[in-house]
Amino acid sequence: MERMSDQPARWSRATVYPDMWADPDDDPRNSEGVSPDGELATLQDFLTNYRMTLRMKCEGLDAEQLARRSVAPSTMSLLGLLRHLAEVERDWRNWISDDDPLPKLYGEGDADFDGAVAEQAEVDAAYSALEREQTATDAALAEHPDLGERLGKDGIAVRELMVHRIEEYARHCGHADLLRECIDGRVGQ
Repeated sequence: MERMSDQPARWSRATVYPDMWADPDDDPRNSEGVSPDGELATLQDFLTNYRMTLRMKCEGLDAEQLARRSVAPSTMSLLGLLRHLAEVERDWRNWISDDDPLPKLYGEGDADFDGAVAEQAEVDAAYSALEREQTATDAALAEHPDLGERLGKDGIAVRELMVHRIEEYARHCGHADLLRECIDGRVGQ
């Protein structure tokens, strides 16, 4: 006798490798040819791929699904992750600046997750904020191509910031894997 469950069945669109998110020919993260030359180009490539992975995990979901929380007491959701990463991108610019800190986008504490409500306007605003903040942080760091250069009041090395950015996205892509699987059962890296 098969037991009824409200858990979605696991599935993937991939047919070539069943543990992948998409088939290699359909995966925008796959690139033909040689990997990037140099440390900075390699770091930027990894960051780009993790950013793309996060967006891929959110594709095809409506506002309710994106705002759906994980297990209590956590307030984590895919929409919350989009908002959180926009906030983090903004904060990274504070790390490398000698100016007064930029104001928070969503407020103090866990406002980035707490305010992730199931409204399409909120989803659109989160995607817009993330793109805007990523672009601004990328532009600020493009002015400092020397990975050993130390910036800001605390003298953080550009290399350390780049690695931290990759780590932040990679960790949250892991969260996104689990959140997406709970929403509709889709799996894959």
